[in-house]
Amino acid sequence: MIVRSARREDVPAIVAMLADDTLGRSRERLEDPLPRPYWDAFAAIEADPNNRLLVAEIDGAVAACLQLTFIPGLSRLGAERAQIESVRVASAHRGGGLGRKLIEAAIAEARRHGSQIVQLTTDKTRSDARRFYESLGFVASHDGMKLNLD
Repeated sequence: MIVRSARREDVPAIVAMLADDTLGRSRERLEDPLPRPYWDAFAAIEADPNNRLLVAEIDGAVAACLQLTFIPGLSRLGAERAQIESVRVASAHRGGGLGRKLIEAAIAEARRHGSQIVQLTTDKTRSDARRFYESLGFVASHDGMKLNLD
């Protein structure tokens, strides 16, 4: 397994993983060609020094992904936070430790970047994901809230 920054040619595989579950099927549009907003979002992430789109590659194929965002802040004496989002593992690779290795790589990247906190959210319906994150040491210390603007 290789963890690396995503490349433009990885976008279709990433979108396929985002769409490969109950929640994702209703939110994503897996079409050929992919809708323009995916390409625009990738370009924005790639251009932003505080964002990383990481993939885990196995035998030349993208098998997992996540987005890592560095958020500067004033609280906690100006502590930087690292936010992990959109964690997905391709269905053929689930349960084999790949997600754990990818999250651990993201945490290591956050440490190298100088972050003092790593945080993430998971949908309340994803009980397996919550147990997975807790096994990595994450604590459900806060309630997250969202407001959809679309």
